[in-house]
Amino acid sequence: MILKLIIGALILFSSLNASNVLNVYSHRNYYADKQLFEMFEKETGIKINLTELDSSEVLTEIQSDGEDTDADVLITVDAGRLVYAQYNNLLQPVTSEKLEKIVPSHLRQKKGYWYGLTKRARVIAYNKKKVSPSQLSTYKDLATQKWAKKVVVGKSTEMYNMSLLAALIAYEGEEEITKWAKGIVGNLARSPLEGDTNQIKSISYNRGNLAIINTYYLAKLMNSKKPHEVELTDDIGIFFPDQGKNERGTHINISGMGVVKYSKNKENAIKFMEFMLSSKAQKIYAEASYEYPINETVEPLELLKSWGDFKEDKINMEYLGYYNHKAVEVFKKVKWK
Repeated sequence: MILKLIIGALILFSSLNASNVLNVYSHRNYYADKQLFEMFEKETGIKINLTELDSSEVLTEIQSDGEDTDADVLITVDAGRLVYAQYNNLLQPVTSEKLEKIVPSHLRQKKGYWYGLTKRARVIAYNKKKVSPSQLSTYKDLATQKWAKKVVVGKSTEMYNMSLLAALIAYEGEEEITKWAKGIVGNLARSPLEGDTNQIKSISYNRGNLAIINTYYLAKLMNSKKPHEVELTDDIGIFFPDQGKNERGTHINISGMGVVKYSKNKENAIKFMEFMLSSKAQKIYAEASYEYPINETVEPLELLKSWGDFKEDKINMEYLGYYNHKAVEVFKKVKWK
């Protein structure tokens, strides 16, 4: 009898303990994230077990484990990866009035498979000594003859470039955007290098006059503790393209999150996602990670505000994943390395 009571108590304890955890699989290796995880643990008593993997590994790990996965929440960057996870049956839809109220409709999947967490604008960075902002207008203008041998870009394998191209294809079709991509390749000042930081370095070193980058990377360099990295940004300006009356607005991308299909702690997962989009959590993101907050009650960092307000493209992020394969095909056609 005593043995049965002990076994029963152990089972009950195990059950209670299991319900007090959350397993987060993340591609975001940022201090701000860890700070927020600690806050969530203190506020809720729910212990976060964090698994950090790179962008491809985090998806492969969840996919290969199937029903045996430990993962409850997936966090990754780029809408294309979120859509990949959705289309490959790695996520489950969740309903939350809080999430739907906070996250604008174009920054979440309509059935709740994933929600945006932070935003980054994909802008034109330019060397102030070589280019006047009055010369700049749209993404498409970068493919015209006036920018011959003056443009630097990242590699075609980078998800942010795929997503920009996917958005353009969604609007204008594969044929038209193939012409644009071919024009960009023809205007390159040097062969594509990996990472937006390298694009900033290139125009700082006069190896090109302008580049397509995410704002996050410039802000990070400007706030670096290394003086030589800050110096790289001295002559760099930011321009938000496609801001005219009849234009769609500057392309944005997101980091985002979703509940894993075979999560054992769905209720905790939803609590976590609601916390990560709360105003206090989004304020920390805005101040520590140089990203634009999803929660519109939170102001961007002063540095980002100093670059000016801009109209953002309101295309639904799901299109960035839907047209990803078309973007890959276009890159191959035009030999964008």
